Amino acid sequence: MEILYTYFLDQCSYLADNQWIAVALAGLISGVIAISAISIIGLVATWSERKVAAHMQSRFGPMRTGGWHGWAQSIADGVKLLLKEDIIPHDVDRVLFIMAPYLVMIGTLTAFVVIPFSKHIMVSDLDIGLFYLLSVSSLGVIGILMAGWGSNNKWSLLGGMRSASQVISYEIPLGLALIVGILPSGTLSMKSIIENQAGGFWHWNVFNIFGLAAFLVYYIASLAETNRTPFDIPEAESELVAGYHTEYSGIRFSFFFIAEYANMFIVSAIATTVFLGGWDAGLPFLNFIPGVIIFIVKCSFLVFVMMWLRWTLPRLRVDQLTGVCWKYLTPISFFLIICQSLYMLIVSGAQ
Repeated sequence: MEILYTYFLDQCSYLADNQWIAVALAGLISGVIAISAISIIGLVATWSERKVAAHMQSRFGPMRTGGWHGWAQSIADGVKLLLKEDIIPHDVDRVLFIMAPYLVMIGTLTAFVVIPFSKHIMVSDLDIGLFYLLSVSSLGVIGILMAGWGSNNKWSLLGGMRSASQVISYEIPLGLALIVGILPSGTLSMKSIIENQAGGFWHWNVFNIFGLAAFLVYYIASLAETNRTPFDIPEAESELVAGYHTEYSGIRFSFFFIAEYANMFIVSAIATTVFLGGWDAGLPFLNFIPGVIIFIVKCSFLVFVMMWLRWTLPRLRVDQLTGVCWKYLTPISFFLIICQSLYMLIVSGAQ
């Protein structure tokens, strides 16, 4: 957005005199790009998960639609959802029911504002970028609660309550693990965190003395944040039909679906930024590769592991899920913060 804003001011004297128009244009273009990116991520991720699941079960998955390995199957499904009837049950709370999927999408869309795809491809480099990202991503929880309550369905309500308690719980170890990653950088700016890890993969935070453990804690907590197996009890098909989106159909259902896969990419982007060097190639002879490609490849690998785990691990019980958070991940996160702080204090004192 900052690049677009500067470009508009340089190219048009009228916009230089009316800067609010330049800000509005830059914001509009950035929003359109972000919405397009979320849609593409959803299409690619749904196709990829089908293929990953199929090959892990000795199947082929989609093979017909579009030719090569059914690459257009997700597009066909998207068109089908757009054309389906939007059914609103009679006894629902119409305001909450209608607004819930939009609020979930808003939380996902606003999170893309500070994701640094490369040194020059990001909407805005905020000084509190990581804090902003963790804050706006919590909007999705409000949308899920609205969907569960507004549906007037006991399965939806149980799914919404489960999701709220799960996300609120796992935000604590997730945030604490990120502190271990940002302590060496001393900043919450996403761009600055990546720049602090430049110079080779051995400078990445994941290879710091306590960085690997913090990365694993963050990644496990991110699975719970995105309701992925083995932490998918909010939408457990065998217990709750489809959880908080049981009563949804058509385009509103697709919003929940796209938001879930976009959130998988967002948590992977945070891990890539804080622990894996962001757009940094890690090796000097790979520096010719554009930073945006390196960033997307790293994120895609982390998303692939999430899909891999879905078809490998069984679902946890509710007591096991909360136990992992409060008995293991949270104490480990506090311990890692203390150790990282003491280590930095000792090293700085020795220097």
